Amino acid sequence: MSTTPAPTAISRPRPRDLRELFWSLTFLALQGFGGVLAVVQRELVEKRRWLSNEEFIEDWAVAQIMPGPNVVNLSIMLGERYFGWRGAIVGLCGMLAFPMLVVISLTLIYTQFSDSPAVAGALRGMGAVAAGLVAGMGLKLASTLRHHPLGRWYCAGLAIAAFALVAVLRMPLFWALLLVGGSGCLLTYRRLAA
Repeated sequence: MSTTPAPTAISRPRPRDLRELFWSLTFLALQGFGGVLAVVQRELVEKRRWLSNEEFIEDWAVAQIMPGPNVVNLSIMLGERYFGWRGAIVGLCGMLAFPMLVVISLTLIYTQFSDSPAVAGALRGMGAVAAGLVAGMGLKLASTLRHHPLGRWYCAGLAIAAFALVAVLRMPLFWALLLVGGSGCLLTYRRLAA
């Protein structure tokens, strides 16, 4: 009786070439109005399966602590993973080229209509939608915490601490990340070393 081997990172789908990487990331970036995290996770993990959910969480964590936009950092890491330094450059260009043209065009339009009350109201509404996207994605990614060495309760405590520091106490994000993220890293290291 023959058994089919479990899929590995080698047999998992991957971009066929640099062109596919560029256009996939361009398409992904053009979908990201107001918050791209949900779109990135759905495209890279669920649809294309270029990353597992655990790999996505780990890469996203690294992308967040690096300077620059998170999703751009992730696209550089993804490109480098599959095609080396050329992939990193193509990932960066795919994530920025066409969105930059859209942003420049929208900026030119906005300067013409910025005094309109309808435009101001629309922008406030978009802010609420962006907050909802971030909250929804946070809840969706929380399912991966069952595999974390600290367990769900410690991770929930760290998330609450981060929220309290940033939203309630108005601590700058850099210091909150350093304090809570550093604590999380230290606690995880101790748990893994034990």
